Amino acid sequence: MTQSDKQFWSSSILRPVGYGLLVLALLDVIATFVPSNFTDPNWEFQTIGSLVEPVPIPLLGLMLVLYGDANNRKKWEKPVLKLFSWAALLVGLLFLLLIPLAITDVGRLEAIKNVQVSNQSAHQLSQLQQLGEQVHTGTIQDISNLISHSSAPFYLPPIDVQDPQKFKNQVSAEITQAKKQVQIQAEMSKAQNHVALLKDALKWSLGALVSTVLFIRLWQVSSWTRQNGKSKKA
Repeated sequence: MTQSDKQFWSSSILRPVGYGLLVLALLDVIATFVPSNFTDPNWEFQTIGSLVEPVPIPLLGLMLVLYGDANNRKKWEKPVLKLFSWAALLVGLLFLLLIPLAITDVGRLEAIKNVQVSNQSAHQLSQLQQLGEQVHTGTIQDISNLISHSSAPFYLPPIDVQDPQKFKNQVSAEITQAKKQVQIQAEMSKAQNHVALLKDALKWSLGALVSTVLFIRLWQVSSWTRQNGKSKKA
């Protein structure tokens, strides 16, 4: 078998696989954008990840489709390959634009999550404050009922019927400790949200940057598709 025959049989297998991968990639993109919600930073951020993470599929598909340059091409492939070449450039530039969008969405999402955490902790602190105020005037049974029906992060100390004031002091100390725990937990939640968002943004931004370089490189090496006649390999 000659070298030309080997190339023909290789291209006859690899190119259909490439077209298939590009179709699958297109279906994924359509599914990602349906439904769309461009005003929601959480949707935008997750969409960036949905576009960047499966990017090896269209990259591999383009590489297989372009394999062999203009050799043994069917007539219908010429305009299609030219379209793919320009699409590679366009997609590469779009991936580049995803980087500032990811950075912007991180700031917006962190602000939203911080507000949610602050509201939750403020609600818990308000409950604890009300309990603290009622401890001084209520009876042991009243305090016990209040605590048992409260959703605040609070545990009832052992009830001492013989010394109600001691019990109230214990409750007050527990409330003070619970307030500190709520504040600590709120700060921890904010820090964890910050790290998680930053981690995803960094991973997806680097992925988008690498994708930009690779798509533009594919556009460069497929310059033969944008020419009228055949040319040598780039």
